Amino acid sequence: MLPVLKRTITHTAVYSLGNIAAKLIGVILLPVYTTHISLADYGVLGIVEVTVFILSQVLMLGQGQAYMRFYNAGEYKPFRERLLFSAAVVLIGTGLLLQAAGHAVLPHIVGDTALLQYLYLGFMVVGFRILTTFFLSVLRSQERPVLYAVSALIKISVTLVLTIIFVVSMNLGVTGILRAMVIGDAVMFFILLPVMAKRMKASFSIRPLKAAMLFGMPLVINSLAGMILNMGDRYLLKILVDYQEVGLYNLGYKIAGVLNMVLIQSFLLSIRPISYSLYGKDGDTRFYSKILTYFVFVLVWSGLAVSLFSREVVHFFARSPDFWPAYNIVPLIIVGYIFSGARSVVNIGLLLKHRTRSLALVTGAAAVVNIALNLLLIPQYGMYGAAIATILSFIILYVLTHVLAQRALPVPYEHKKLLIMLAAGAVLYLVPVYACSQGTAVCYIAKITAISMFPVILYIAGFYEPVELERMKALVKKFVS
Repeated sequence: MLPVLKRTITHTAVYSLGNIAAKLIGVILLPVYTTHISLADYGVLGIVEVTVFILSQVLMLGQGQAYMRFYNAGEYKPFRERLLFSAAVVLIGTGLLLQAAGHAVLPHIVGDTALLQYLYLGFMVVGFRILTTFFLSVLRSQERPVLYAVSALIKISVTLVLTIIFVVSMNLGVTGILRAMVIGDAVMFFILLPVMAKRMKASFSIRPLKAAMLFGMPLVINSLAGMILNMGDRYLLKILVDYQEVGLYNLGYKIAGVLNMVLIQSFLLSIRPISYSLYGKDGDTRFYSKILTYFVFVLVWSGLAVSLFSREVVHFFARSPDFWPAYNIVPLIIVGYIFSGARSVVNIGLLLKHRTRSLALVTGAAAVVNIALNLLLIPQYGMYGAAIATILSFIILYVLTHVLAQRALPVPYEHKKLLIMLAAGAVLYLVPVYACSQGTAVCYIAKITAISMFPVILYIAGFYEPVELERMKALVKKFVS
C-alpha cells in the first residue's frame, strides 16, 4: 500500500499547486476588494460567484466524473476518444443554450441593470468553465497532474493581473472582477483545447455517451444538492438579512475555504482516479480505510491552525474594519468542511458500485434539512445560524452516506480514531482562545503550542499503529541525516 500512498501524495501535491494558487488569488485580492468595493457590493459579488459555481457544476452534466469512471473500465476503453468528442460537443451546445436563454429571460426577471450585467458576465464564465472543468477531469483520468497545474496557474495569473488593472486602475468594481474571470477562463479553454483535440476521435458515439449520461445525471442532482449545502445559505442570508451579512459570511467562507481548496479538492483530484484503479485488487478496502484516517488527520490539524489564527488573517487582508467580524465564523465553517471532506472519501463505495442515485438521494435529503435549519436559525442568529446549519447538515450527510456506502462496499473505517482527532482538535482550539487575550505575545505562543501538541496528544491516546510509528521514526532519521 505504501507505493500507492506515495503516488497519492505526489499527485495531491502537484494538483494542490493550482488549487493553492486559485484560493490564494481570492485571499491576495482581499485588500483590493475591501478597499475599492463596499461590503454590500462584496455581498453582491458573493451571490454572483455562487450562481456561477452552481450553474457550471450542474450544466457539466456529471461528465467529468463519468469520464473518469469509464476511462479504466475495460468495456469502454475502445470508446475513450469518441466519448471525449461526444461529451465535448454536448457541453459546447449546453453552454451556447445557456447564453441564449440568459439574454432572452434575464431582462424580464432582473430589474437591477447593474446586476443584469453582472449575470451576463457570469453566464459567459459558466460557458467556458463547464468545458475547462471537463477537460481537467480528462487530465485527471490520464494522471497528468503537471499539465493540470500549469494550465490552472496560467489562468490564475491572467485573472489576477487583469483584476488589479480593471479594479484598481480602471475603477470598474464588480464588473472588472467578472471581466477578469471571463478572460481567465477563456485563456484556459484555448490552452487545453489543442491538447484535447489530439485525444479526440471526431465521431459522435451514442453508446458510450448514453452510459456516461446515465452515470452522470444522478451526480448532477447530487452536485446541486451539495452546492445548496455549501452555498444556498448565501441566498437565504440575502433574503432574510441583507447584502452586508452576505459579505461577512462570504469573507469568512473564503478564509475557511483555504482548507477546502488547498487540501480537500486537491486530494480528491488525485484520489478518485487512483481509487478506481485499485478497486478489486488486494488491500483495496484497507487502502480506502487508511486514506480516510490520514485525510481527517491532515484536515483537523490544518483546520486547527487556520481557526486559531483566523482573526489575524482577516485583520491582515481586510483593510476595512467593516469586514473584520467575519473571522468569528471561520472555525464553524471549518468543522463543516472536515465532515464534508470525510464524506467525500466514504462515498467511494457508492461510486465504485455505480450507485449514484443513492448519492443524489442522501445529498438531497441533507440539502432539505439544511434549508430548514437555515430558515429556522438565520432570523435569530444571522450568519452564525447559517454556519451552525452547515455543520449539522454535513454531519447528517456523512452518517447517511456512510450507511449506504457500507451496504454497497463494506470498508473497515477507523471511526474511533476519527472521534479522538475531533475531540483533540476541539480541546486544543478552545483552551488558548478562552484562556488568553487576543493579540498578546502569550496568546500567540499558546496558539502555536496548541497546534504543535495535536500529534503528541494523539500519541498519548494510542492513535498510531506500530508500523506507522516505525515509518515516522525512519522519516525523521532520514530528514536529520
